Amino acid sequence: MRSGFPADLGPILETSLPPWRESIVLGIRSGRFYIGCLPIISSTSFPNMRAGSSENTGFAVLGRGANEDGYFRPIVKEVVERYLDCDNPRSGFARIRYPACRAEHLLTFSCKTRGFCPSCQAKRVEIWGDWVRDRLLWDVPHCQVVFTIPKMLRIFFKFKRRLLGDLSRAALRALNRYFQAAAGEPLIPGVIGVIQTFGDRINFHPHLHFLVTAGGLNAAGVFREISRIDDARLSEIFAREVLATLEGKELLSPEWAERLLSWRHSGFNVHRLVRTGTKAEAERVGKYMIRPVVSLERLVFQESEGKVGYRLGRRPLCQRLPGEG
Repeated sequence: MRSGFPADLGPILETSLPPWRESIVLGIRSGRFYIGCLPIISSTSFPNMRAGSSENTGFAVLGRGANEDGYFRPIVKEVVERYLDCDNPRSGFARIRYPACRAEHLLTFSCKTRGFCPSCQAKRVEIWGDWVRDRLLWDVPHCQVVFTIPKMLRIFFKFKRRLLGDLSRAALRALNRYFQAAAGEPLIPGVIGVIQTFGDRINFHPHLHFLVTAGGLNAAGVFREISRIDDARLSEIFAREVLATLEGKELLSPEWAERLLSWRHSGFNVHRLVRTGTKAEAERVGKYMIRPVVSLERLVFQESEGKVGYRLGRRPLCQRLPGEG
């Protein structure tokens, strides 16, 4: 038995703790350029919802195999197993007893997975929002800028996940170049960058969400506001930065890069439809950007068939989870 609070103020906790929960560490990386969330589950990998023990749980990637969906990373199985055990008393609980009234109840442990479990991520989003509002955001207008790459280039990021960091840096360089051209002098914008590798269909769709100040600091430390961002111009700069990165890593030939740039619809896209005027509004946008992969509102239990479905967008039909008959 161990006490989590002073004896006169708090309850006594009797815990049953699984070994893997001992190793959970929540890390926060702070700085001017903050990568807010890199979801662990990033493609269409889902488990069969198990009826028995974890050893009997099967995994599939929509039946397409590693050639299309990439290497099945062990962390995927680990995270989904934890999610299935979230709030399961068999996976650990604390019995809370108040000495004064002798009342007690059981508190089940959560899975604490990052970017996947809707329940656990909701708490992390609120904590992150408070930190961002109090420690990071400037009291200036912000806008959300979304960077998208062509489908034909996504395969590089599927098999080489470290390229996602290079993608973020390419977007940041594009922003700095655009702000300098628009202001006529170098500016340092405030940026919160979030890497998302999933789409609405839980498919592999690497893209970036940036919460950006509508301007930046010049050499004198004065904030200069940029009235608007030209999506087409910024998209062109972003495309050149990404293609230059892939060329430098010898993943793409200069001929193919020039061919992509010559297409009317290259697949590169930048849009900044959301603009905020207050820190509270910017905080709400930031919290949306780090939403989890799975939405509880889209999970549907098909009782007649004993299966779990996932609602795609606003469609009334459900997609069955992979591996189900």
